[in-house]
Amino acid sequence: MNKRLKVLAGASAGLLLAVSLTANAMGIGQKAIAQATPKVDRDLRAQAAITRIRIVFANRRDATDLQNKANQVAQILSKEIGMPVDAVIGDETAAVEALRANRADVAFVAGRAALKAEELAKARMYLAEVRSDYSGGNTYDSVFVVRQDSPLRPKGSAKQTLEQLKGKKMAFTSRTSGSGFIFPISALVGQGLVSGPDRLESFFGNVTYGDGYSSALQSVLRGQADVGVVSEYALLPPWITAEEGKRLRVLQQVPGVPAHGIVIDDRIPAPMRERLINAFMKMNEPANNQLFRSLYNSQKLVKVDHTRHLATLRQALQRAKLEP
Repeated sequence: MNKRLKVLAGASAGLLLAVSLTANAMGIGQKAIAQATPKVDRDLRAQAAITRIRIVFANRRDATDLQNKANQVAQILSKEIGMPVDAVIGDETAAVEALRANRADVAFVAGRAALKAEELAKARMYLAEVRSDYSGGNTYDSVFVVRQDSPLRPKGSAKQTLEQLKGKKMAFTSRTSGSGFIFPISALVGQGLVSGPDRLESFFGNVTYGDGYSSALQSVLRGQADVGVVSEYALLPPWITAEEGKRLRVLQQVPGVPAHGIVIDDRIPAPMRERLINAFMKMNEPANNQLFRSLYNSQKLVKVDHTRHLATLRQALQRAKLEP
């Protein structure tokens, strides 16, 4: 973070820090943490002593009562590190902006947001979630999905399977989804079927973008699309019903999508960072694990190396000719 300002008025620093903490304590939330921050304000907070930790928990469609659960997690973490911990709910764009602007110290986000946080705030991912519906533990598959009665069938190779999609109607999860856009585009480019995300119409007969897994899958179920791409776990409730899931099947998997995890801002000193990591690992213990599972359906947290964990995503972005 920028630490070039060496001479700052003590009164101004105190006032700005107090305003920041008061705003957070009052629960201003996503709008406030996403608000652009003047450079001097950022410098003040970068040099201010850390007296509390602010964590952004990113919204997910399958998360319910998230603020209440996040508050309970914050209480446990606060007890472990001996410092107040505030929990704020926001989307991933807001979470990255909060880290960049020093309005947050920690965020629980997906891989693409973690790469953006590294770029803008020098934050790094230290912990990743493990879920029972992730086939790779702390990685999961992107899947091309068709109806059970579709004539499209797996072939001898991934290229032969995906070649069948030429001229077909494709439903992507969204333009920003890792499993629902980035990894499938990377696979198509890697197999030489498309040259990039701006050339999809030259391969598919029609391309649509949803607002999440459910909308992409519903397009397939209703016959509006021949194939959709989602995360493997989206074939289960709450994304679709169990009955709807029986009407769909996986045509092709693209493995290696990195699990969501916890990124920590670089301004947090190493000893405090280790205390935070160890405090988060307490969520794996029986006394806390049920609460942790209720957040995002995660079984546990595991320590990861930021570069290695996100390497497949970085490669997929580069191959797909997309920015983080």
